[in-house]
Amino acid sequence: MAKCFSFTATQDSCYRYSFTRAGLKSSTTDLGDGTIMHCWIPKKHNPSKRTLLLIHGFGANAMWQFNGIIPQFMPKFNVYVPDLLFFGESYTTRAERSESFQAQCVMSLMEAQNVTKMDVFGLSYGGFVAYSMAAQFRERVWRVCLGGAGVCFEEKDIDEGGVFKVVTSIEEAAEVLIPQTPEKVRKLVKLSFHKPPPSMPSCFLQDFIEVMCTEFRQEKEELIQTLHKNRKMSDLPKITQPTLIIWGEHDQVFPLELAHRLKRHIGDNAELVVIKNVGHALNVERPKELYKHLKSFFIDNHPSSKQASHGNGRKAD
Repeated sequence: MAKCFSFTATQDSCYRYSFTRAGLKSSTTDLGDGTIMHCWIPKKHNPSKRTLLLIHGFGANAMWQFNGIIPQFMPKFNVYVPDLLFFGESYTTRAERSESFQAQCVMSLMEAQNVTKMDVFGLSYGGFVAYSMAAQFRERVWRVCLGGAGVCFEEKDIDEGGVFKVVTSIEEAAEVLIPQTPEKVRKLVKLSFHKPPPSMPSCFLQDFIEVMCTEFRQEKEELIQTLHKNRKMSDLPKITQPTLIIWGEHDQVFPLELAHRLKRHIGDNAELVVIKNVGHALNVERPKELYKHLKSFFIDNHPSSKQASHGNGRKAD
């Protein structure tokens, strides 16, 4: 009998409706050279507002990870929410898999929208991309927030087991981050949450896998492998923008040690906030507390003298 109902597809439609109701619209941009980027953009870019770019991590598409905070930011910002390559509706036929290339594609997308300056929040893998954007495009990225983004991990941290106690190889990490069985989804949830949901029926998990975890599986594995291969702290540039680092106290995906390592690496321009009793999934377990810190950084403490010079970051058409 053909499958007639998908919980995951229904939830995706609900998020799509929520984004639309909040004032965003779906937009697809052809960057040329085989690269297509999808992004949720404002229905009307308000020149009196600053621009905030939200970059998702591994998992489902961007809607699933930012639905909870979009409405709060819309009154103050022109909000842009892209799908990274091989997530949602974004993809490329090119062979590049680095976060540096992802960052370049996101910036090209923003240029296509005539946006030249922006604040950026990157969650987990999205934080790697946000960090790379801040390093490559120093004059365009104004303030940076990194949520649970293990930017400072090194290849040896996994291979030698010094920092990562749960995942012992990059192959195992890929199996968990791109789950293909209900058991792997349960393991991912257990790693991501400090207090995982008590019950997750296999039928729902299998539905999630079929809808969200089958397309571009090989390409996503390559993203993880590229992130890990030959990664050294000595190769990591030091960003200079005001930076907020937010971490879960019990993060098992990227242990808290990496947050302190990142704070030391960036130096005085960085502030570290550790949220108590939460794991890696900050946006799901503590959305209100996450928003509180984002609001404090991007809105409350933004220097009024620089708001004028930052402007709305949009070029005249």
